[in-house]
Amino acid sequence: MTKRVLTLPGDRPSRLVVLISGEGSNLQALYKATANPAYGAEIVGVVSDRETAGGLQWAQSQGIPTATVCLGDFPDREAWDSALTAAVQSWEPDLIVSAGFLKILGPKFLAQWPSRVVNTHNSLLPSFVGIHGPRDALRAGVKLAGATLFIVDPGMDTGPILAQVAVPVHDDDDLESLTERIKVAERAQLVDSVGRMVQHGWWIDEVRAGFESD
Repeated sequence: MTKRVLTLPGDRPSRLVVLISGEGSNLQALYKATANPAYGAEIVGVVSDRETAGGLQWAQSQGIPTATVCLGDFPDREAWDSALTAAVQSWEPDLIVSAGFLKILGPKFLAQWPSRVVNTHNSLLPSFVGIHGPRDALRAGVKLAGATLFIVDPGMDTGPILAQVAVPVHDDDDLESLTERIKVAERAQLVDSVGRMVQHGWWIDEVRAGFESD
């Protein structure tokens, strides 16, 4: 398998754009991490597919530029893909973090930043793809749930996996309690993983991915 190593500029903070659809708890965790210059990154833009996303208002309150690109405002997904690509490109990002962004990214977007778009997902992939990871884990009766960070490809939650964190499922868990514990672990993993990518780089082949710091 052909292994490719990717690195980000070391002479300046790496430019991050974050994609969101909701309240932006992962965004806020990343922003807090970037306050430390040693982290090596800055959030230069936030994009949502929903005008009502709470994370947009939070980003604006911190002085972070924002944009909204709603699928319903375009005649088809191809036009939306082009508009989303243009919006993100305006900030010249080094790395794009999809953090609770509830749309599948299009081919033009992914071609613009090959292997430089990561997504955090609230299950241990390849189990429980889609937006109901914790619910599906409870229904399946598994003993371990968790979160996955992966390189985005054209499929739904199918890209090469960068990192995973396991979260035990307790006998008395309900959807709210399990979801909240997964969120805590997911945020910590995201902050750590993006920091490792920024500071040391990452590698990817046809089916796998990892950190150069490993």
